[in-house]
Amino acid sequence: MDILRELSASLRDYVPFLLVAALICTGLWAANYVLLVRRKDLGAEAQRPRQIAMLVLTALGLFVLLLIVPMSDATRGSVLSLIGLVLTGVIALSSTSFVANIMSGLMLRGIKSFGAGDFIGVGEQFGRVTERALLHTEIQNEDRSLTTFPNSYLVNNPVHVVRRSGTVISTTVSLGYDLDRVQVEELLLRAAEASGLTEPFVRVLALGDFSVTYQICGHYEEIRRLFTARSDLQKMVLDALHGGDVEIVSPSFMNQRQLAPDLKVIPKRRRKAEPEHPPDEAPEDRIFDKAEQAEEQERLKQSHAALLKELVGLTEERKKAEESLHAGLDRKITRLHAKVDELAAVLNQNKAVEEKE
Repeated sequence: MDILRELSASLRDYVPFLLVAALICTGLWAANYVLLVRRKDLGAEAQRPRQIAMLVLTALGLFVLLLIVPMSDATRGSVLSLIGLVLTGVIALSSTSFVANIMSGLMLRGIKSFGAGDFIGVGEQFGRVTERALLHTEIQNEDRSLTTFPNSYLVNNPVHVVRRSGTVISTTVSLGYDLDRVQVEELLLRAAEASGLTEPFVRVLALGDFSVTYQICGHYEEIRRLFTARSDLQKMVLDALHGGDVEIVSPSFMNQRQLAPDLKVIPKRRRKAEPEHPPDEAPEDRIFDKAEQAEEQERLKQSHAALLKELVGLTEERKKAEESLHAGLDRKITRLHAKVDELAAVLNQNKAVEEKE
Protein backbone atom coordinates (compact mmCIF):
# COMPACT_ATOMS: atom_id res chain seq x y z
CA MET A 1 0.00 0.00 0.00
CA ASP A 2 2.85 2.37 0.82
CA ILE A 3 4.35 1.77 -2.63
CA LEU A 4 1.02 2.48 -4.35
CA ARG A 5 0.59 5.61 -2.26
CA GLU A 6 4.06 6.86 -3.19
CA LEU A 7 3.45 6.04 -6.86
CA SER A 8 0.13 7.89 -6.76
CA ALA A 9 1.81 10.92 -5.18
CA SER A 10 4.52 10.89 -7.85
CA LEU A 11 1.95 10.72 -10.64
CA ARG A 12 0.09 13.68 -9.11
CA ASP A 13 3.33 15.67 -9.28
CA TYR A 14 3.68 14.88 -13.00
CA VAL A 15 0.06 15.63 -13.97
CA PRO A 16 0.60 19.40 -14.49
CA PHE A 17 3.75 18.67 -16.47
CA LEU A 18 1.95 16.17 -18.70
CA LEU A 19 -0.95 18.55 -19.29
CA VAL A 20 1.34 21.41 -20.22
CA ALA A 21 3.39 19.09 -22.44
CA ALA A 22 0.21 18.00 -24.23
CA LEU A 23 -0.84 21.65 -24.72
CA ILE A 24 2.60 22.60 -26.07
CA CYS A 25 2.67 19.65 -28.48
CA THR A 26 -0.83 20.54 -29.71
CA GLY A 27 0.16 24.18 -30.15
CA LEU A 28 3.33 23.27 -32.07
CA TRP A 29 1.36 20.91 -34.31
CA ALA A 30 -1.19 23.66 -35.04
CA ALA A 31 1.58 26.20 -35.71
CA ASN A 32 3.35 23.78 -38.07
CA TYR A 33 0.08 23.22 -39.95
CA VAL A 34 -0.67 26.95 -40.27
CA LEU A 35 2.87 28.05 -41.14
CA LEU A 36 4.16 25.20 -43.32
CA VAL A 37 1.76 22.36 -44.13
CA ARG A 38 -1.10 24.57 -45.29
CA ARG A 39 1.18 26.81 -47.40
CA LYS A 40 3.08 24.23 -49.46
CA ASP A 41 2.59 26.47 -52.51
CA LEU A 42 5.17 28.90 -51.14
CA GLY A 43 8.70 28.68 -52.45
CA ALA A 44 11.84 27.99 -50.44
CA GLU A 45 12.49 31.71 -49.97
CA ALA A 46 9.02 32.44 -48.62
CA GLN A 47 9.01 29.36 -46.38
CA ARG A 48 12.33 30.13 -44.71
CA PRO A 49 10.99 32.81 -42.28
CA ARG A 50 8.17 30.43 -41.36
CA GLN A 51 10.68 27.65 -40.69
CA ILE A 52 12.70 29.96 -38.46
CA ALA A 53 9.52 30.97 -36.59
CA MET A 54 8.69 27.29 -36.11
CA LEU A 55 12.19 26.64 -34.77
CA VAL A 56 11.87 29.50 -32.27
CA LEU A 57 8.46 28.26 -31.10
CA THR A 58 9.85 24.75 -30.59
CA ALA A 59 12.78 26.09 -28.56
CA LEU A 60 10.43 28.14 -26.38
CA GLY A 61 8.22 25.09 -25.83
CA LEU A 62 11.19 22.98 -24.73
CA PHE A 63 12.32 25.77 -22.39
CA VAL A 64 8.87 25.96 -20.76
CA LEU A 65 8.83 22.18 -20.29
CA LEU A 66 12.24 22.36 -18.65
CA LEU A 67 10.99 24.98 -16.21
CA ILE A 68 7.95 23.01 -15.04
CA VAL A 69 9.37 19.47 -15.02
CA PRO A 70 9.33 18.10 -11.46
CA MET A 71 12.93 18.26 -10.20
CA SER A 72 14.86 19.92 -7.42
CA ASP A 73 15.96 23.53 -7.81
CA ALA A 74 19.62 22.51 -7.70
CA THR A 75 19.17 19.98 -10.52
CA ARG A 76 17.17 22.47 -12.61
CA GLY A 77 19.86 25.09 -12.12
CA SER A 78 22.58 22.66 -13.19
CA VAL A 79 20.65 21.68 -16.33
CA LEU A 80 19.99 25.32 -17.27
CA SER A 81 23.66 26.17 -16.71
CA LEU A 82 24.74 23.30 -18.94
CA ILE A 83 22.33 24.34 -21.71
CA GLY A 84 23.53 27.92 -21.39
CA LEU A 85 27.16 26.86 -21.77
CA VAL A 86 26.37 24.74 -24.82
CA LEU A 87 24.40 27.52 -26.50
CA THR A 88 27.09 30.07 -25.71
CA GLY A 89 29.75 27.85 -27.29
CA VAL A 90 27.66 27.20 -30.39
CA ILE A 91 26.84 30.89 -30.84
CA ALA A 92 30.45 31.93 -30.26
CA LEU A 93 31.70 29.50 -32.92
CA SER A 94 29.10 30.08 -35.60
CA SER A 95 27.42 33.42 -35.06
CA THR A 96 30.08 35.54 -36.73
CA SER A 97 29.13 34.60 -40.29
CA PHE A 98 25.73 33.03 -39.69
CA VAL A 99 24.14 35.96 -37.88
CA ALA A 100 25.87 38.46 -40.17
CA ASN A 101 24.37 36.79 -43.25
CA ILE A 102 20.91 36.66 -41.67
CA MET A 103 21.01 40.35 -40.76
CA SER A 104 22.34 41.18 -44.23
CA GLY A 105 19.54 39.14 -45.82
CA LEU A 106 16.93 41.04 -43.81
CA MET A 107 18.59 44.31 -44.77
CA LEU A 108 18.53 43.46 -48.48
CA ARG A 109 14.86 42.53 -48.22
CA GLY A 110 14.11 45.83 -46.53
CA ILE A 111 15.99 47.88 -49.11
CA LYS A 112 14.40 45.98 -52.04
CA SER A 113 17.07 47.15 -54.46
CA PHE A 114 16.73 44.06 -56.67
CA GLY A 115 14.56 40.99 -57.07
CA ALA A 116 14.35 37.70 -58.93
CA GLY A 117 15.21 38.11 -62.62
CA ASP A 118 17.05 41.43 -62.25
CA PHE A 119 20.50 42.00 -63.75
CA ILE A 120 23.06 42.80 -61.06
CA GLY A 121 26.83 43.20 -61.03
CA VAL A 122 29.05 42.57 -58.01
CA GLY A 123 32.78 42.95 -58.49
CA GLU A 124 33.69 41.09 -61.68
CA GLN A 125 30.48 39.01 -61.63
CA PHE A 126 27.44 40.05 -63.68
CA GLY A 127 24.22 38.13 -64.23
CA ARG A 128 20.54 37.70 -63.39
CA VAL A 129 19.22 36.92 -59.92
CA THR A 130 17.82 33.40 -59.63
CA GLU A 131 17.33 33.07 -55.87
CA ARG A 132 17.20 35.35 -52.83
CA ALA A 133 17.46 33.40 -49.59
CA LEU A 134 18.00 34.43 -46.00
CA LEU A 135 21.70 33.51 -46.06
CA HIS A 136 22.72 33.86 -49.71
CA THR A 137 21.86 35.28 -53.12
CA GLU A 138 22.37 33.36 -56.36
CA ILE A 139 22.88 34.78 -59.86
CA GLN A 140 23.12 33.15 -63.28
CA ASN A 141 26.05 34.37 -65.38
CA GLU A 142 26.24 34.90 -69.13
CA ASP A 143 27.83 31.45 -69.56
CA ARG A 144 24.77 29.90 -67.80
CA SER A 145 26.78 29.05 -64.69
CA LEU A 146 25.52 29.88 -61.19
CA THR A 147 27.36 32.09 -58.68
CA THR A 148 26.38 32.24 -55.01
CA PHE A 149 27.12 35.27 -52.83
CA PRO A 150 26.78 35.37 -49.02
CA ASN A 151 24.39 38.19 -48.20
CA SER A 152 27.02 39.88 -46.04
CA TYR A 153 29.23 40.17 -49.16
CA LEU A 154 26.48 42.03 -51.03
CA VAL A 155 26.02 44.43 -48.11
CA ASN A 156 29.74 45.17 -47.85
CA ASN A 157 30.32 45.64 -51.60
CA PRO A 158 28.71 47.90 -54.21
CA VAL A 159 25.93 46.20 -56.18
CA HIS A 160 25.19 47.44 -59.69
CA VAL A 161 21.51 46.91 -60.58
CA VAL A 162 20.10 47.33 -64.10
CA ARG A 163 16.76 49.11 -63.87
CA ARG A 164 13.69 47.32 -65.20
CA SER A 165 12.58 50.49 -66.98
CA GLY A 166 15.62 50.21 -69.26
CA THR A 167 19.31 50.96 -69.39
CA VAL A 168 21.85 52.83 -71.52
CA ILE A 169 23.92 50.64 -73.86
CA SER A 170 27.17 51.94 -75.28
CA THR A 171 30.30 50.98 -77.16
CA THR A 172 33.50 52.82 -78.04
CA VAL A 173 35.58 53.11 -81.17
CA SER A 174 38.93 54.85 -81.81
CA LEU A 175 39.30 56.71 -85.11
CA GLY A 176 42.02 58.89 -86.60
CA TYR A 177 42.22 62.68 -86.52
CA ASP A 178 41.95 62.82 -90.30
CA LEU A 179 38.23 61.93 -90.10
CA ASP A 180 35.57 64.63 -89.81
CA ARG A 181 33.92 64.54 -86.38
CA VAL A 182 30.46 65.44 -87.71
CA GLN A 183 30.58 62.63 -90.25
CA VAL A 184 31.62 60.13 -87.57
CA GLU A 185 28.82 61.22 -85.25
CA GLU A 186 26.23 60.89 -88.02
CA LEU A 187 27.37 57.36 -88.81
CA LEU A 188 27.40 56.33 -85.14
CA LEU A 189 23.91 57.76 -84.56
CA ARG A 190 22.69 55.88 -87.61
CA ALA A 191 24.18 52.64 -86.22
CA ALA A 192 22.48 53.17 -82.84
CA GLU A 193 19.09 53.68 -84.47
CA ALA A 194 19.59 50.62 -86.67
CA SER A 195 20.30 48.48 -83.59
CA GLY A 196 16.99 49.50 -81.99
CA LEU A 197 18.23 52.06 -79.43
CA THR A 198 16.25 55.21 -78.68
CA GLU A 199 17.50 58.72 -77.96
CA PRO A 200 21.08 57.97 -79.05
CA PHE A 201 23.95 60.39 -78.42
CA VAL A 202 27.69 60.48 -79.08
CA ARG A 203 30.44 61.41 -76.64
CA VAL A 204 34.11 62.11 -77.27
CA LEU A 205 35.88 60.29 -74.44
CA ALA A 206 39.52 61.03 -75.15
CA LEU A 207 41.86 62.86 -77.51
CA GLY A 208 44.78 60.46 -77.68
CA ASP A 209 48.16 60.85 -79.26
CA PHE A 210 47.10 59.02 -82.41
CA SER A 211 43.32 58.72 -82.34
CA VAL A 212 40.02 60.08 -81.01
CA THR A 213 37.91 57.79 -78.82
CA TYR A 214 34.18 58.08 -79.56
CA GLN A 215 31.38 56.53 -77.51
CA ILE A 216 27.92 55.88 -78.93
CA CYS A 217 25.13 55.49 -76.35
CA GLY A 218 21.40 54.84 -76.50
CA HIS A 219 18.49 53.82 -74.33
CA TYR A 220 17.35 50.19 -74.44
CA GLU A 221 14.09 49.14 -72.78
CA GLU A 222 13.97 45.35 -73.22
CA ILE A 223 16.62 44.50 -70.63
CA ARG A 224 16.05 40.75 -71.00
CA ARG A 225 17.94 40.90 -74.29
CA LEU A 226 20.79 43.00 -72.88
CA PHE A 227 23.69 40.95 -74.27
CA THR A 228 22.10 40.64 -77.69
CA ALA A 229 21.51 44.40 -77.80
CA ARG A 230 25.15 45.12 -76.98
CA SER A 231 26.30 42.76 -79.72
CA ASP A 232 23.84 44.25 -82.23
CA LEU A 233 25.09 47.77 -81.48
CA GLN A 234 28.69 46.80 -82.22
CA LYS A 235 27.63 45.04 -85.42
CA MET A 236 25.75 48.12 -86.60
CA VAL A 237 28.70 50.40 -85.74
CA LEU A 238 30.99 48.18 -87.79
CA ASP A 239 28.60 48.13 -90.76
CA ALA A 240 27.79 51.85 -90.58
CA LEU A 241 31.41 52.99 -90.52
CA HIS A 242 32.44 50.61 -93.28
CA GLY A 243 29.38 51.63 -95.28
CA GLY A 244 30.42 55.28 -94.84
CA ASP A 245 33.88 54.52 -96.26
CA VAL A 246 35.54 54.93 -92.84
CA GLU A 247 38.33 52.53 -91.92
CA ILE A 248 38.37 51.43 -88.29
CA VAL A 249 42.09 51.20 -87.68
CA SER A 250 44.47 53.30 -85.62
CA PRO A 251 46.80 55.68 -87.49
CA SER A 252 49.66 53.61 -86.06
CA PHE A 253 48.29 50.56 -87.88
CA MET A 254 51.08 48.65 -89.61
CA ASN A 255 50.73 45.93 -92.21
CA GLN A 256 53.62 44.39 -94.14
CA ARG A 257 51.54 44.04 -97.29
CA GLN A 258 52.25 46.61 -99.96
CA LEU A 259 49.08 48.64 -100.48
CA ALA A 260 48.29 51.52 -102.72
CA PRO A 261 48.03 54.87 -100.86
CA ASP A 262 44.35 55.27 -101.77
CA LEU A 263 43.38 51.73 -100.73
CA LYS A 264 41.30 51.61 -97.54
CA VAL A 265 41.22 48.67 -95.14
CA ILE A 266 37.53 47.87 -95.43
CA PRO A 267 36.33 44.29 -95.98
CA LYS A 268 34.42 43.52 -99.15
CA ARG A 269 30.77 42.65 -98.68
CA ARG A 270 30.54 39.06 -99.83
CA ARG A 271 27.93 37.89 -97.38
CA LYS A 272 24.19 37.89 -97.82
CA ALA A 273 21.95 40.07 -95.72
CA GLU A 274 21.70 38.76 -92.20
CA PRO A 275 18.37 37.04 -91.50
CA GLU A 276 16.16 38.80 -89.01
CA HIS A 277 15.57 36.69 -85.95
CA PRO A 278 12.08 36.68 -84.44
CA PRO A 279 11.86 39.00 -81.39
CA ASP A 280 11.04 36.05 -79.16
CA GLU A 281 14.30 34.23 -80.00
CA ALA A 282 17.53 35.34 -78.33
CA PRO A 283 20.56 33.67 -76.71
CA GLU A 284 19.44 35.08 -73.34
CA ASP A 285 16.46 32.70 -73.35
CA ARG A 286 18.90 29.80 -73.00
CA ILE A 287 21.59 31.55 -70.99
CA PHE A 288 19.31 32.81 -68.23
CA ASP A 289 16.77 30.00 -68.14
CA LYS A 290 16.82 29.63 -64.36
CA ALA A 291 16.58 33.39 -63.83
CA GLU A 292 13.58 33.49 -66.17
CA GLN A 293 11.90 30.72 -64.17
CA ALA A 294 12.61 32.51 -60.89
CA GLU A 295 11.16 35.77 -62.20
CA GLU A 296 8.08 34.02 -63.57
CA GLN A 297 7.59 32.16 -60.27
CA GLU A 298 7.81 35.43 -58.36
CA ARG A 299 5.27 37.05 -60.68
CA LEU A 300 2.88 34.11 -60.25
CA LYS A 301 3.19 34.33 -56.46
CA GLN A 302 2.35 38.02 -56.52
CA SER A 303 -0.65 37.37 -58.77
CA HIS A 304 -1.77 34.53 -56.51
CA ALA A 305 -1.52 36.75 -53.41
CA ALA A 306 -3.44 39.55 -55.16
CA LEU A 307 -6.22 37.15 -56.17
CA LEU A 308 -6.48 35.79 -52.64
CA LYS A 309 -6.75 39.34 -51.29
CA GLU A 310 -9.44 40.16 -53.84
CA LEU A 311 -11.29 36.95 -52.97
CA VAL A 312 -11.30 37.82 -49.27
CA GLY A 313 -12.60 41.31 -50.11
CA LEU A 314 -15.45 39.92 -52.23
CA THR A 315 -16.36 37.43 -49.51
CA GLU A 316 -16.59 40.22 -46.95
CA GLU A 317 -18.56 42.35 -49.41
CA ARG A 318 -21.06 39.50 -49.94
CA LYS A 319 -21.68 39.25 -46.20
CA LYS A 320 -22.61 42.93 -46.06
CA ALA A 321 -24.45 43.14 -49.39
CA GLU A 322 -28.19 42.77 -49.89
CA GLU A 323 -29.55 39.36 -50.84
CA SER A 324 -30.41 40.54 -54.37
CA LEU A 325 -26.69 41.09 -55.04
CA HIS A 326 -25.57 37.69 -53.78
CA ALA A 327 -25.98 35.91 -57.12
CA GLY A 328 -23.63 38.28 -58.97
CA LEU A 329 -21.07 38.22 -56.19
CA ASP A 330 -21.23 34.42 -56.06
CA ARG A 331 -20.35 34.24 -59.76
CA LYS A 332 -17.36 36.53 -59.23
CA ILE A 333 -16.24 34.51 -56.21
CA THR A 334 -16.51 31.27 -58.20
CA ARG A 335 -14.40 32.69 -61.04
CA LEU A 336 -11.79 33.94 -58.56
CA HIS A 337 -11.68 30.53 -56.88
CA ALA A 338 -11.00 28.93 -60.25
CA LYS A 339 -8.16 31.40 -61.01
CA VAL A 340 -6.66 30.89 -57.54
CA ASP A 341 -6.73 27.10 -57.94
CA GLU A 342 -5.21 27.38 -61.44
CA LEU A 343 -2.35 29.57 -60.22
CA ALA A 344 -1.76 27.29 -57.22
CA ALA A 345 -1.49 24.30 -59.56
CA VAL A 346 1.03 26.13 -61.77
CA LEU A 347 3.08 27.15 -58.72
CA ASN A 348 3.15 23.59 -57.41
CA GLN A 349 4.14 22.28 -60.84
CA ASN A 350 6.99 24.80 -61.13
CA LYS A 351 8.13 23.93 -57.62
CA ALA A 352 8.23 20.23 -58.49
CA VAL A 353 10.31 21.00 -61.59
CA GLU A 354 12.77 23.06 -59.52
CA GLU A 355 13.14 20.26 -56.98
CA LYS A 356 13.93 17.75 -59.75
CA GLU A 357 16.58 20.06 -61.19
